[in-house]
Amino acid sequence: MSIKMKKDNKKPQGLGPTQRQLRVGEQLRHVIVATLQRGHFHDAYLMDNADQVTVSEVKVSPDMKHATAYTVKLGGGDTTEMLASLNANFDVFQRDIGHEIRMKFTPKIRFVEDDSFENATKIDAILHNLPKAGQE
Repeated sequence: MSIKMKKDNKKPQGLGPTQRQLRVGEQLRHVIVATLQRGHFHDAYLMDNADQVTVSEVKVSPDMKHATAYTVKLGGGDTTEMLASLNANFDVFQRDIGHEIRMKFTPKIRFVEDDSFENATKIDAILHNLPKAGQE
């Protein structure tokens, strides 16, 4: 008599995004950038400054219903107004995503500031200030 063990095909939690999440995130980023380049907005800030918005990454939730777009303002500066305008006009981006990408659900987009560049600069400065081997 052989005992068959039940296979657990679920991915363990905490191992990062799946290949599908990465692929969909990149497709979403391309559509968001294309929408920004077209510049068909009713928002005065986005009409004037859409070319200054850089979308560095889009992360998608495991159920593909929510997406977070990490954005940076070209040239730096305060991003409060930019993020407020982007989040207020999320429906424009969501409509374009619905037209461009075939998905069961069109993800709801949320725009946040990407601070990874600032963090990388801080880490780089810390590493340069460490004493070299043999120096104390």
